[in-house]
Amino acid sequence: MAQAYVAETDNGGTGQDRRGPWFRRLYDTLRGDRGIWRRGVVSAALAVVLALVMLLHAQIPNTIGNLGSLTETFLPWLGVVLVPLLLVLALVRRSATALIAVLLPLAVWLNLFGGLFGDKTGGGGDLTVATHNVNADNSDPSGTARQVAGSGADVLALEELKASAVPVYERALAPAYKYHSVQGTVGLWSKYPLSGVRAVDIKLGWTRAMRAAVTTPEGPVAVYVAHMPSVRVKLEAGFTARQRDTSADALGKAIAGEKLHRAILLGDLNGTMNDRALNAVTSQMRSTQGAAGSGFGFSWPASFPMARIDQIMVRDVEPVSSWTLPRTGSDHLPVAARVKVDAPAS
Repeated sequence: MAQAYVAETDNGGTGQDRRGPWFRRLYDTLRGDRGIWRRGVVSAALAVVLALVMLLHAQIPNTIGNLGSLTETFLPWLGVVLVPLLLVLALVRRSATALIAVLLPLAVWLNLFGGLFGDKTGGGGDLTVATHNVNADNSDPSGTARQVAGSGADVLALEELKASAVPVYERALAPAYKYHSVQGTVGLWSKYPLSGVRAVDIKLGWTRAMRAAVTTPEGPVAVYVAHMPSVRVKLEAGFTARQRDTSADALGKAIAGEKLHRAILLGDLNGTMNDRALNAVTSQMRSTQGAAGSGFGFSWPASFPMARIDQIMVRDVEPVSSWTLPRTGSDHLPVAARVKVDAPAS
């Protein structure tokens, strides 16, 4: 009697049945791959070094080319760029050692910057402030002025004002701001009265910082506008920032001696909040972006922002929200913040 033989297949099995052998084969392959722990040792070592650099960045000396400040300026990018790269290398090498090692710099980076990804912006506030390095070579100062005025800022600071362009900014901003003062290459425009206006000496030999008391409805607030000297990265000298550091110390001393307890600093500090060279300022004031912003708030360069060197910092004033404004004709993005000014102290 003839019999028909039918080949059995597992095509009719469930999805779970089909997945089971696949995972089992992968497990068996990895278990049988004795080199999985030996491969990728170099990648693993690089991951450990990266973790140590981020964890101990404050210990990197500035004696050689200001290497410590350079590292701190671009500290967020060490994780953004290098951690994914090390992860890809670990996967390509099929190295369990490298894969586990990558978790170290990832954990350090998240500890340093993970909190910035939460949206800390809030509502309310009674004063909006903004600052913008307008760039001396700006080809459209009038348009730039209208753009930043459109932010609704009650107090607006501008840096890198070219003498020939100052009248253009004054005309463009006059409809929105009744009060203003320009000191050297920095200026302050306000919807509220200004008093006690003076230049602040930051040891440059010319004026790039100023101070004024703004009489808000909630009481007077000392507002400082500053443009720190530029820094340079040179092959023969590293991260050259000596003049910037000297100016930061002078600015910090001026703010520390401010008699009004409420103070706001607006300006281009040519440094990030992580840069230890700005400690004279950052140790006594809060960043509105760090306290009430969302994300890093990078402001420079405007074409592809990589660092937040334009800062809004406060003392005895409560940040409510902080953000960057759309690009203008400058190489910097404007930044703005909404703050709450408490009732005047008795």
